[in-house]
Amino acid sequence: MTLAEQIAHLSKLNESTGPVISVYLNTRWTDEHQRERTRLFLKSELQRARQTRLAEGLGDAFDWIETEGAALIDQVSPVEADGVALFACPALGLREVIALRAPLENMFVLADRPYLRPLTTVESQTPATLVVFVDTESARLIPVLAGAAGEELRLESDVPGHHRRGGWAQLALGHYQRHIAERRGRHLEAVAEALGRMVREHDIERIVVAGNSDVTAAFRRALPPMVAARVAGVIPGRRHEPASELAARAVDLIGQATTLETDAAVDAILTEAAKGGRAVASLEGALEAMHRGAVDHLYMLRGFEERGRACQGCAALQPGDAATCRLCRHATMGIELGEAMVTRTIAAGGAVTMLNAHAALSAAGGIAARLRFAL
Repeated sequence: MTLAEQIAHLSKLNESTGPVISVYLNTRWTDEHQRERTRLFLKSELQRARQTRLAEGLGDAFDWIETEGAALIDQVSPVEADGVALFACPALGLREVIALRAPLENMFVLADRPYLRPLTTVESQTPATLVVFVDTESARLIPVLAGAAGEELRLESDVPGHHRRGGWAQLALGHYQRHIAERRGRHLEAVAEALGRMVREHDIERIVVAGNSDVTAAFRRALPPMVAARVAGVIPGRRHEPASELAARAVDLIGQATTLETDAAVDAILTEAAKGGRAVASLEGALEAMHRGAVDHLYMLRGFEERGRACQGCAALQPGDAATCRLCRHATMGIELGEAMVTRTIAAGGAVTMLNAHAALSAAGGIAARLRFAL
């Protein structure tokens, strides 16, 4: 599953008979002191959690978190990741490990459902990307999901060969080989043709081209307009460079482009909200839209946090501390509204984008939403 699919799956795990443990660990260490801080964090949080009133029945889950965390920290189970998320819940049969090529803040949460905001932040800031390295004789196609390099495909102009591959890799390889066979020596055109068909058939949204400036410029000229429009930029690269290094460079470039695009989208939503159109830019407005099933895309500052209540009857979210729901008069329970809104939006099929900073959004209370229909 992609990270977006994993988040959607976790967002629907709302009905359990016991708490869910959500642990986020930073595994990007530059020295042993940082590694030791992560070790001490996990040890102290597990010790604290085992002493809470919610700990009953979670012994095996705590032990699993401790074992998996220790294996990661000690690199007994080496994983190429800068951050790892662990989820466990005996009542749901949940034991999930998600490795990410993005640093995470160490976090330990014991709640009635998975804590998803850090995962949502990574997903919104590192969209799926295809890195295409090209030189005069070869190409490398490297999918980058959640910042991590996936299965790489190499295309060679001199020896097309035969490979037993499946999925997108076989599709790209087949198109490339047919083009080379028909037009021997026209390597860049063949790569462009394979990439064009991949974009059309797999809806690839972002492409980063890698290589030296002369070859990448020639390659971009060979791209069909629809494909060229999806190229976010160019990075330097070498033929035998590790895929992880190309992926890391691409993530940095995509991050900058994504920030600009997100800022522009939020500006447009704030303008639409001011006109009374299909957008809202306040906590009250977003909660009302969510209750009516109108939220299509939620935008939230990472630092947004607001205590509120959830109705145990109609499930409406509301600010304040009223013990009864203002809509149906059933009893309410205390929650953190930001996390609840993120989870509900994703579970309902909407999208969530977390922002590090945006002055106008901050002035509006840190939250805005594009709507499916006007309220």
